[in-house]
Amino acid sequence: MIVAKFGGTSVGNAEAIEQAAAIIAARVPRQPLVVVSALAGTTNALITIAEQAASGQVILAMRGVETLRERHLSVAARLLADPDVLSEVSAELSATFDELAQLAEALFVLGHATPRSVDIIASKGELLSSTLVVAAFGARGIPADLVSPMEIMITGDQFGRAEPLPERIALRAAEVVRPLLSRGRVPVVGGFVGATEQGVVTTLGRGGSDYSASLFGAALGADAIEIWTDVDGMLTADPRIVPGARLIERIRFDEASELASFGAKVLHPSTIAPAVRVGIPVSILNARRPEGPGTLIAFDAPTRPVTAIAGKTGVTVVRVGSARMLLAHGFLARIFEVFDRHRTSVDVVATSEISVSLTIDDPRHLDALVPDLSLLGTVTVERNRGIVALVGAGLGTDSAAMSRALGALSGMRVHMLSLSASGINLTMLIDEDQVAPAIRNLHAAFFGTHDGGVET
Repeated sequence: MIVAKFGGTSVGNAEAIEQAAAIIAARVPRQPLVVVSALAGTTNALITIAEQAASGQVILAMRGVETLRERHLSVAARLLADPDVLSEVSAELSATFDELAQLAEALFVLGHATPRSVDIIASKGELLSSTLVVAAFGARGIPADLVSPMEIMITGDQFGRAEPLPERIALRAAEVVRPLLSRGRVPVVGGFVGATEQGVVTTLGRGGSDYSASLFGAALGADAIEIWTDVDGMLTADPRIVPGARLIERIRFDEASELASFGAKVLHPSTIAPAVRVGIPVSILNARRPEGPGTLIAFDAPTRPVTAIAGKTGVTVVRVGSARMLLAHGFLARIFEVFDRHRTSVDVVATSEISVSLTIDDPRHLDALVPDLSLLGTVTVERNRGIVALVGAGLGTDSAAMSRALGALSGMRVHMLSLSASGINLTMLIDEDQVAPAIRNLHAAFFGTHDGGVET
C-alpha cells in the first residue's frame, strides 16, 4: 500500500481536487491511503477568526466564517453534478461552519483564546477539505471512505504542536484503516489534526499534514509515501534566486532534512523522520504535472560532494566572550541552559578558547537572553546576517569542494564557517544582503550556468 498526501494548493479549488482524483484513480490498485491538507489559505483564515473573536471583533470573525463557507460550498457545487449528493455534502459542510460560528461566539464571550480552543477551530480546515475530497472521489467512481483523523492520530496534549504517539497510531491505523484497504476502499483522512487518548482535538503544528502522512506510512508499513504539491520536487537551489536550478531526482534522507532545515520549504524537516526510521521512500511530486519524475528521497541515492545549495536571511549572531572560559568545565552547558530557559533554538555554533559564537533565527527573546548571558561573559549581538549552506553527503571528504566554495565567495566577508559533525553541511555566515549573490556564485561554481535540467 502507499500513502498519498495532497497539500493545500493540490486541493485548493475544484480543478485541483479533480486532478487529485485522476491521480488516485490510477493508484487504486496500489491501495492508497489519502491524506489531505486544508484548502490553501484556510488554516490561516481559521486562526485569524479565532484571534478576532477572542479580541472582541466578532463581526469580522463572522464575516471570515461566511467567506470560508461560500468558498467551500462553491467548490462543492463545481465538483458535484448530482443534485442530491450536492445537497447532502453542502448540508454537512454548512453544519461544520455553523459549529465554527458558535465557537467564535464562545471565544467572544470568554474574551480570550486558549491553545486548546485555537486547535479546535484550526482543525476544521482539514475536516472540511476531506469531506469535499471524499465526495469528489465518489462522484468519479473511486470507492472512497472518510476517516476522522481523531480516530487514528493519537497525540499528547501539547496543543498547537502535539506530540504523536506512534504505538497508539499504529494500533488505531490497524483497527480503522487496514480493514478498509483490504476491502479495496480508499480511506481519506485530514492531516495536521489529531486527538488525545481522551478525544480532545489537537494539531501537529507547521508541516503537520506531511508529518501525518509520514506517521501513517510508518504505522501501516507503506511501500511508499507520495507528497503531492505544486512544485516539481527538490531543486539544487531556490529557483527564485537561481532560475536555472536543477531538479534533484534522487536525494538522501539526511540531505533532504538538512535542506529543509535551511529553508527549502517544499518539505518540513520533521516530516520525513518517521519514514526514515523504517526506510520508506518518500517522493515529492507535482500535482499539476503528475507525469514529471519528481524527487525520490531514499537511502540509496547517489553520494555527491554537493547536492544542493540553500540559504536564509534574518540570522542573528550572539557572541559570548570570557577569559574564564579557558578550560572551564561546564561553561558551554551554562550558555546552552540560558538559551533553553528562554526557549530559543541555536543553529550554528563556533568556539575558540575564550569565546562562543551562536546563531539564532528567532530573536524575540534577545532582550531577556542578553542579561542572563552577561552573567557568564561579555555579550555582543550582530543582526542582519545570513547563512548559505552547501549540502552533500560526500562534502566532508572532499577538500576540493570546500576550497571551491570559499573561492566562490571571494570578496564577501565570511563571519563564521562550520562543517557539521556528520560532514554533510558546510555552513557559511555572511552579511544578509550577500545571501542571494552567494547562492548564485556557489551554484555557478558547482553546477554551472545553464537553463536548468535534472540532477540524478
